[in-house]
Amino acid sequence: MLHSSSKWIITNPADGPVQDVQQRTGLTSIAAKFLVQRGFETDEQIQLFLKGTTEQLHDPFLMKDMEKAVNRIHKAIMDKERILVFGDYDADGVTSTSLLYTALTLAGAEAAWYVPNRFTEGYGPNEPAFKQAAEEGVTLIITVDTGISGVKEADAAKELGVDLIITDHHEPPPALPDGFAVINPKQEDCGYPFKELAGVGVAFKVAQALLGRLPNEFFDLAAVGTIADLVPLEDENRILAAEGLKAMQGRLRPGLEALLKAAGTSRDELDEETVGFVIGPRLNAAGRLDSADPAVELLLTQDPSEAEDTASMIDGLNRERQELVKEIAAEAEQKVEEQGVPPVIIVAGEGWNPGVIGIVASRLVERFYRPTIVLSLLEDGKTAKGSARSIEGFDMFQSLSKFRDLLPHFGGHPMAAGLTMERKDIDSLRSGLIQIADETLTAEDYLKKIHVDLEVSVDEISVKTIQDLAAMAPFGMGNPAPKILIRRALVEQAKVIGSTKDHLKLTLTNSDHSSSLDVIAFRMGAAEKSISPLAALSAVGKLSINEWNGRVKPQMIVEDIKIDEWQLFDHRGSRQYLTKQTEPRVLVHFSESAPAETPDTWETVCCANPEEAAPVLAKASHVTLYDTPDSMKQLRTVMQQLTSLEQLDVVFHDENDYFFSPAPSRDQFKWYYAFLQKRGSFDMNQHLKKLAVHKGWSESMISFMSNVFFELGFVKINDGVISVNDRPEKRDLSESELYTSRLEKTNIQQELCYSTYRSLKKQLDQMTNTASVETHSR
Repeated sequence: MLHSSSKWIITNPADGPVQDVQQRTGLTSIAAKFLVQRGFETDEQIQLFLKGTTEQLHDPFLMKDMEKAVNRIHKAIMDKERILVFGDYDADGVTSTSLLYTALTLAGAEAAWYVPNRFTEGYGPNEPAFKQAAEEGVTLIITVDTGISGVKEADAAKELGVDLIITDHHEPPPALPDGFAVINPKQEDCGYPFKELAGVGVAFKVAQALLGRLPNEFFDLAAVGTIADLVPLEDENRILAAEGLKAMQGRLRPGLEALLKAAGTSRDELDEETVGFVIGPRLNAAGRLDSADPAVELLLTQDPSEAEDTASMIDGLNRERQELVKEIAAEAEQKVEEQGVPPVIIVAGEGWNPGVIGIVASRLVERFYRPTIVLSLLEDGKTAKGSARSIEGFDMFQSLSKFRDLLPHFGGHPMAAGLTMERKDIDSLRSGLIQIADETLTAEDYLKKIHVDLEVSVDEISVKTIQDLAAMAPFGMGNPAPKILIRRALVEQAKVIGSTKDHLKLTLTNSDHSSSLDVIAFRMGAAEKSISPLAALSAVGKLSINEWNGRVKPQMIVEDIKIDEWQLFDHRGSRQYLTKQTEPRVLVHFSESAPAETPDTWETVCCANPEEAAPVLAKASHVTLYDTPDSMKQLRTVMQQLTSLEQLDVVFHDENDYFFSPAPSRDQFKWYYAFLQKRGSFDMNQHLKKLAVHKGWSESMISFMSNVFFELGFVKINDGVISVNDRPEKRDLSESELYTSRLEKTNIQQELCYSTYRSLKKQLDQMTNTASVETHSR
């Protein structure tokens, strides 16, 4: 067996709708399954999903306060008021800032932008920044991707005589800020049809309403912010992302082109994964380690030279960020292990960079699969700043909402949140969240889950299949790339790859070996020693196309693997087996004497009488059969008692090789007995060697036949002298235990020591299956 590291949640669509969709669309069976699994069955639904256009974008004026906000902006433009766009320092925030600032300038506004410093100002609007803006003559502030929790800040803006328009997408608190206009589709009384826009999506809708047209020039920014912020890629978000990717593949703004170059990525590779894993993290890096201003400047510049310099600097910050995350994550993991992995993880550290603790929290969730808050203890000795990440079934935003008295500043989503609190309240928050987890989560909730979209067979997978699935992109939150399950495929080949041998490459095939598929399992190299030849392996992962040396073929990138049945590992003939094993196991031997030296972690049990060893065998999961049994019945009894078996190593060591020195034939017995009758007596001490040479027999063979005759009463043996008995009782060779035992030993070695791997596995399987049938019948 090979246990999976996650719980697989499998959804299989009904065959009827799948076949219907396949016939109507001409797609492969896997692509049709995907559409049905995602709920797209009618022609209209399928067309909208596959070929959604900007015509499906909603009217921005359906959003609450949009008309009021746009009228106020137009008035500010006409009156030449100074307008400030107040943004946030993550990728969604900097794209929102760049987008709305550019839209305002296109509309003729006297505009500026401002992004607070994470370290000196913290998250969201703040009074000092508003005061400074007012002193500089700003009379209208528009927030993007922030502000929905800024109740005090909105009041401060009023006192300063500044109108505040809030545009945000985060969860609204119970009490909303008293701004001139509050634009957030998640407000309860907002009738906008789509609630899941990113901050940049809301900014895009403001720009659309302000300019009175669809602002095509901002699709790239909308796509970057939307994909990077991990909002569901459904409805408008899907259209914004798709249009943005299409726009970027045609023409890239200088900043994004320079950023891709600095990251060593070309425009040809640009897709949603490039945005999510290359562009997004680098735009985030500026605000995580210092000011986010360079990220906004990068997106706004039209100067390629300036873009190249800024991109190089941001890429350097990203490398620095990666090292910081690695260091802090190691410290945090150690703290978690010291806590014993509680139901809710809260770890805090002095000097931990507040800009990267969100990434560290994600790492801890990935490692321990627990709701997690990572806190940076600030230099004032009183305050802690934190980032939270959650798991399925635990709403982090709602859970934190119950402790608002401890959290003067917090906001976020069900799966992520940011917060500021007093150090002295950390233990209270920890105990409170653990209590919520104890009341709402079960043991199963703490198992990492993989949601499987499609169960397929190896022979269904082709390049066309993957190309059809690619039409379902862009993938992301709400429309994740399809994860497939291949169940019980045969392992044709397994080997470790990579410079450090920590990755695994498999070749899977179907039962008739007519189709095969290459599988790559990153960071699973250690599993190679747990995969036996011809194992029936199940794998979950994503399909991709591998292009190498002019060849194009499908491959699977695996997330998890498992083998549900016990596995056989063949070490027959190995003289170093005992010295190479370190894993705990039970060593079974049938002879009275155990092997001289075994690892300390092993339990050794003699099965000369298997019934006596039953308690040990019933609990054993990893077992070694060291030597050959005296009978197949003895082995069958052992196999039947291995009810917890996961891995079986066979050595089948035997001091004597009966298979290559088989028992004498009946004709040989007949000749030898006639020889003894003719001689009357035979002194083996003097004539054994001569007879052996004369007949071409081994001396041990002659001694064996002599002992069989003695056991049957045909001869007497006295000090090596054989004499024939007069008129002995007529008996058959089969009546000799020595003879039948020799035949059985030969047969045992033939079946156990010299059979093929496939034949041996089948025979041992039948023994265990017999046990399960007998147990069930009882």
